[in-house]
Amino acid sequence: MADDEPGENHSGIWLSRYEFFSSGRDDTFTGLHHVVLTQHGNRISGHSLPDASSNPGSPLTFDLTVDRNVVTGTWGEQTAPDGYYQGARYHGALQLLIDPTGRRMAGKWVGFGKEFDVNTGLWDLRLLDKSTTDDTLTRYSSPPGE
Repeated sequence: MADDEPGENHSGIWLSRYEFFSSGRDDTFTGLHHVVLTQHGNRISGHSLPDASSNPGSPLTFDLTVDRNVVTGTWGEQTAPDGYYQGARYHGALQLLIDPTGRRMAGKWVGFGKEFDVNTGLWDLRLLDKSTTDDTLTRYSSPPGE
């Protein structure tokens, strides 16, 4: 199975970058998180690291499946209680293509909006570090810059 071949494990620290349109602010924004992905077989689970978001207090989670170079699954984000979205929970689907180097995943998300609409946007993951040791997790537990 291709998912079990050496070099095909996507565990590590990744920079997650997604774009979303805010109807209330009539503008497009970018969400950045340092996330840790852990792969077992063809399943990938992930979450943002503590204090590692451009939107403080808005943790992100992933539940994904890998099929060759295609990653499909779900995402969720609990927005900060004191932020613009006042603790609202958003979730949806995600589909990404893994580039041939295995260091980038790019695709789109889909999810619901506040006004009974379905939104989509770009989502990009870039590998920062294959290590998931405690020291590495601590090093990336800070808000990412662009």
